Amino acid sequence: MPDKSRPTPGSTPARAASGGDGGTPADVLAGAQGGPRRSAGPQVRPRNGFDRFFEISARRSTVARELRGGLTTFFTMAYIVVLNPIILSGADVDGNTLPFGSVAAVTALVAGVMTLLMGVVGRYPFALATGLGINAIVAVFAATQLSWPEIMGLVVLEGLLITVLVLTGFRRAVFEAIPPQLKTAIAVGIGFFLTIIGLVDAGFIRRAQEGVVPISFGINGQLAGWPLLVFVVGVLLTSVLVVRRVKGALLIGIVVSTVLAIIVEAIADIGPTFTDDGINPRGWALQVPTLPEEVVATPDLSLIGNFSLFGGFERIGVIAALLIVFSIMIADFFDTVGTVTAVGAEGDLLDENRNLPRSQPVLLVDSLAAAAGGAASVSSNTTYIESASGVADGARTGLASIATGTLFLVAMFFSPLVQIVPSEAAAPALVIVGALMIAQIRHLVWDDMSLVIPAFLTIALMPFTYSITNGIGAGVISYVLLRAAVGRVREVHPLMWVISVMFLVYFALEPLQQLF
Repeated sequence: MPDKSRPTPGSTPARAASGGDGGTPADVLAGAQGGPRRSAGPQVRPRNGFDRFFEISARRSTVARELRGGLTTFFTMAYIVVLNPIILSGADVDGNTLPFGSVAAVTALVAGVMTLLMGVVGRYPFALATGLGINAIVAVFAATQLSWPEIMGLVVLEGLLITVLVLTGFRRAVFEAIPPQLKTAIAVGIGFFLTIIGLVDAGFIRRAQEGVVPISFGINGQLAGWPLLVFVVGVLLTSVLVVRRVKGALLIGIVVSTVLAIIVEAIADIGPTFTDDGINPRGWALQVPTLPEEVVATPDLSLIGNFSLFGGFERIGVIAALLIVFSIMIADFFDTVGTVTAVGAEGDLLDENRNLPRSQPVLLVDSLAAAAGGAASVSSNTTYIESASGVADGARTGLASIATGTLFLVAMFFSPLVQIVPSEAAAPALVIVGALMIAQIRHLVWDDMSLVIPAFLTIALMPFTYSITNGIGAGVISYVLLRAAVGRVREVHPLMWVISVMFLVYFALEPLQQLF
């Protein structure tokens, strides 16, 4: 049961300009947007029908702030247009490969269309694109068991199955059954997860090549290389802009860091990390920030519709194919739960029970995006945690998603320009947003170990296993077990038992696949 004596999000006194320990992350960023901090004051009358539809004034926002937030979200997650083709570039079991250019173009197309749909139907500032982690799972199955059309067919089935769960109300019921303690822990865990994503993307931390530690600091324990300098400058600059409450702090940080990266590359000619001659540890991690020779490129959309709905069942059997569908569905299902909870908390959009009001349209669009990604052969699309960067920069409504979606559609034709922004310039925004999100930790209950341990496992396993789903699964299973162990079974929602069983199956998928 929630502790009603503790403050709910948004109820803490606003942070003073000189510092202090009050105020939500959204309150702090409200000053950076130049607008008033949100409070429980009288409802603001909408200026017109457009304002009323998107609830811009009702959520204490402005059109300019929404557009700026949408732009920030796009630049923070635009890397997927390049990264997704890299992940899906391997050959399948039949030796076929997906064309790089077509995967990039269709990735941008599906992300643009589904994010626009989220803006119009869901009316929240959530952006969608091919799910990282899910696309890696898809690539592994393609390399070991199925052809690209067959695995994409299973992704379509997974998306359709989740859509049915949404239409029956089951997905929203699961969302609301998760207790406030775990929802807060999910938001905090994703804050740490975003931070480690940013640090890894920038090369600030790396897999250790030797020794007993699993990860290392920079290159051989040192911040060596110009790309790392760009990242560090970006973090420091963005931090200063945020604490000074400068409008569009995150977007300014990304743009300035990108300009610095272009100048550095022009002078030092660093090149990429992975070259034909081997690995250059001091190179740019993903995109080399150089001005393109051409600005416009004609998109290749030939991959759309290249899937086999039941081909996977014929190749590996019904049970094995169903286990694959289940594993993708669990990852997709709970990644979205975590993302919506975390981004909603960052924007102070959740109610007193840490639920997102009118979540059904959001979950429906997210489910359809999963099927759309499979049908377009670019893997399941899902709500992106990078949406938190736009929310931290002021976005509160679906208008921000319309801005982000439009930019993705434009990126289909201007993909050379999208590739200018290196991950080292975008990663600082993820680190700063992570810092803002972990402030939610003060809402956790700390005097009951049957609540502390599930929260801790949720928070710890997200960054340490690089998976939102793993963190939620560990938290749910331990919550049900420990609340039962202390005789608080009646406080456990019946659906939490169902979710626990689903996660037990999910974590045991490897032996189950070997068995069948």
